[in-house]
Amino acid sequence: MNPLITGKPFISIIIPTYSRPTQLATCLQSLANLRYPRDRFEVIVVDDGSPMSLETAVAPIRKQLNLKLLKQPNAGPAAARNRGAQQAQGEYLIFTDDDCAPAPDWLQAFAATIAEMPDCLAGGRTINRLTDNLFSTTSQLIVDIVYRHYNANPQQARFFASNNMALPAQRFHELGGFNANFRTSEDRELCDRWRQRGWRMIYAEDAVIYHAHDLTLHKFCRQHYAYGKGAYRYHQLRRQRGSGTIAGEMKFHANLRNWLFYPFTQVRWTKALPLAGTLLLWQVINAMGFFGEAFAAKLNHRENSNCV
Repeated sequence: MNPLITGKPFISIIIPTYSRPTQLATCLQSLANLRYPRDRFEVIVVDDGSPMSLETAVAPIRKQLNLKLLKQPNAGPAAARNRGAQQAQGEYLIFTDDDCAPAPDWLQAFAATIAEMPDCLAGGRTINRLTDNLFSTTSQLIVDIVYRHYNANPQQARFFASNNMALPAQRFHELGGFNANFRTSEDRELCDRWRQRGWRMIYAEDAVIYHAHDLTLHKFCRQHYAYGKGAYRYHQLRRQRGSGTIAGEMKFHANLRNWLFYPFTQVRWTKALPLAGTLLLWQVINAMGFFGEAFAAKLNHRENSNCV
């Protein structure tokens, strides 16, 4: 259905969440402040097996939003997003996370992109809200660097993170949704399948969310170790279906100007030095996760072969 004919498209906003009621409440309040007709969007929160009830976060906002709260056993964010999409009524699906606060004109910006190219997958811009947190700032800088590399041509983008992504519901279901076997890198895998179909991806820079992911050194290392594991599984699956090789991806990591020197162009050198250090740490931890998963997969293959 063409939104140019029907007016503003009906949109389903899907939020996976786990044990973060405070962050979820902030996210929902930002959605209540959206400058978009209330009868043209719904919000679906999928509780991915939180040990506590999330009603306290949801109840105060129910009267302001068309809101559904679903609950499932813990299965990861990809499975939670798929569960939300199954219940969605919208012509378009928009995914964000519980620690994100969309700007008031977020839906307006995506709707404008949809009006121009209704069949595309669009990704918006993410801004770090915790600018005094070195590890949160570094994580956002990594996203910026990745977007700078893979989306150099905004009209022919190649990757968007799942915390700020919009796409037609029909194509999402036709594609099979997110791969629920992935706990990380599920957005990379979805984007790869999308592009393999020959479908277009575009960068909607005006669709802004503010990200407040409070990280410590331990959380930062754990997060990017998990991303490294997911990257190995992503590249194995990509090789199997013939949609690309890891050799092409290594150009990104080998280009020091792209990810190591970039901080010095964004902030004062006194802040850039710590950022450059944590970027180096990111590469090391990510590689450890990647090769650790590769070793585990090889060991598991050997054990299975011996059992035959």
